[in-house]
Amino acid sequence: MTPRPRLAALDLLRGVVMILMTVDHASEVFNRGRVAGDSSGARPLGPTVDVAQFLTRWVTHLCAPTFVLLAGVSLALSTASRVARGDSPGAIDRHLATRGLVLILLEPLWMSRAMFAGAPEPGRVLLQVLYAIGASLLFMVPLRRLGDRTLLALGLALAIVLEPLLHAADALGLRQSIAVVLLAGPGRLADGHVIVGYPVLPWLAILCVGWVFGRRLLAWPAAERERKAARTLLGWGGALLVLFVAVRGANGPGNMSLLRDDGSLVQWLHTSKYPPSVSYDASELGLAALLLSGLLGVVQRRPGFAAPVRTLGEVALFYYLLHLHLMSLVAWALGVRRQLGLPWVWLCAAATLVALSPLCAWYSRYKKSHPGGWRQYV
Repeated sequence: MTPRPRLAALDLLRGVVMILMTVDHASEVFNRGRVAGDSSGARPLGPTVDVAQFLTRWVTHLCAPTFVLLAGVSLALSTASRVARGDSPGAIDRHLATRGLVLILLEPLWMSRAMFAGAPEPGRVLLQVLYAIGASLLFMVPLRRLGDRTLLALGLALAIVLEPLLHAADALGLRQSIAVVLLAGPGRLADGHVIVGYPVLPWLAILCVGWVFGRRLLAWPAAERERKAARTLLGWGGALLVLFVAVRGANGPGNMSLLRDDGSLVQWLHTSKYPPSVSYDASELGLAALLLSGLLGVVQRRPGFAAPVRTLGEVALFYYLLHLHLMSLVAWALGVRRQLGLPWVWLCAAATLVALSPLCAWYSRYKKSHPGGWRQYV
């Protein structure tokens, strides 16, 4: 298997995800009317819900699953590059494990400080997407040795069995146990001081699927890679959206008990993210697959398309580690934390992107001219 050059469409989609994520986090920091309630067992949104607020939250649901999916793709590509240059299996395992541990540690040591800036209870730790990806990398040390079909089957099985697994944990009184909270279902540990928003297994499922797709990219001939990838993604995206309609329409298992009250668009889109339901995974990954399919075609025709967004995607973790701290600092300095309306949320998100874009462009150039070392982890 010969590694191929980096696909610009992957970075472009990752950049789009970073933009949407900025909107969501700007809402978290500045928005006085934020609408969320997208966790298992939450009450359905009533008819008086602010639709603009809901859609602002809903459009950002694309971020986490797409980011994790692309993390799996990129890790498969980079691992293949290491194999091609002669790295031993042990060296590759150590790299994955080290990268995973770095991501996990960034949550309590760095990101939680911004997440809880101005909170009445300082000192809490929030384990989110970096924890989920980091822990997934630890799992991938042995799992990467599985064949594509086995790994794909494992990823799909993890997504499907999560809901019955959590029901079983409830029946046995284990839902708030450390293992279940860290691995399967969001919850609180250490008297509420540790909040697990992204348990490992549902996100490992998505990363496994991304890893398999990355392997497929490498297996396809270079001349046909974009065309085959776009066609495959189009088929999978359509199939996943059909699955979403079927599961959400049945209004039963596969929705993590977050069911519809009626047939309105808001009720259809109000799926469980915490933890991810089958309907959530199907809708968001279906949209991500269709977007990536389209971007592959656009970038092939116009290689320089949306270059600043692509640069943002190239240094996504670097941007992620800075953007929320910047917004929290501004909110604290101006005294506007959760005090602004929705238009201001979008304006603050745009201002954050503009402010950090030159720094991201510099870091992209620096990382390319200084590969290796600590930069391979950020």
